[in-house]
Amino acid sequence: MYERHTVGNEGEEVAAKYLLEKDYQILERNFNCRQGEIDIIAKDKNELVFVEVKTRTNTQYGEPVEAVTYYKQKHIIKSIEYYLYIKKLENAFIRIDVIEVYDRGKNKYHVNHIKKAFER
Repeated sequence: MYERHTVGNEGEEVAAKYLLEKDYQILERNFNCRQGEIDIIAKDKNELVFVEVKTRTNTQYGEPVEAVTYYKQKHIIKSIEYYLYIKKLENAFIRIDVIEVYDRGKNKYHVNHIKKAFER
């Protein structure tokens, strides 16, 4: 369990750095509420971008994006709706992305950014 948590944290760091390099503004990380968690909330031009990060060291159990199941998507959407409500941003333009981080070892990573991975 600890190793999986560590891999996930490293992946989120890689994803955040990737987004900053692409001129995104990171607004929040690891936003938690009763409905679930949002890994990264960023701004890309005039859009709020809610990012789910999935990190894998191998694809033995499938591609990282496959872990964002229908039920996981529902929790993410509920969390987004709550975030928008408490921040009074219900009319904001939003996008939901998934960033796959492949840990190749020795601090080498491959990032696959899937924009508009699913919609609310």
